[in-house]
Amino acid sequence: MNENQISTFEKVHAQLESLHSEITTLSKKVSNDALNKFKLKYVNLTVSQANSVLGKKYRPFDDFEQFDESVVPTNSDVTLILGQYLNCMEKLRADNIERKEKWDTYQTKLIAIDWYWTGTKIKTGEPKKIK
Repeated sequence: MNENQISTFEKVHAQLESLHSEITTLSKKVSNDALNKFKLKYVNLTVSQANSVLGKKYRPFDDFEQFDESVVPTNSDVTLILGQYLNCMEKLRADNIERKEKWDTYQTKLIAIDWYWTGTKIKTGEPKKIK
């Protein structure tokens, strides 16, 4: 992935995490209530961007583009789908990062382990275990 793709990935990933957190909270209160159209607009926008980032290889469902606005989904439906997208984003990230070790001068003691996007100097976190 190049720097622009990484930047887009990080933006969309952060948006997915925020939406997932917010709608999970709503889902715990009233899971079967419909998501309002304002929120649905931004969920669909973010899912559409995630589809572009993920491509066919990493998308969670081949036949899912976005939620149908005429059949407004429930909070729990949206939480389920956003969770799948987050897992697939993490799989994409994990497949495109590498571990770099820092050793002391005499190569006898590991000082640090850092993670970088493959082929770049852009740091990232350790891969998460996908549930």
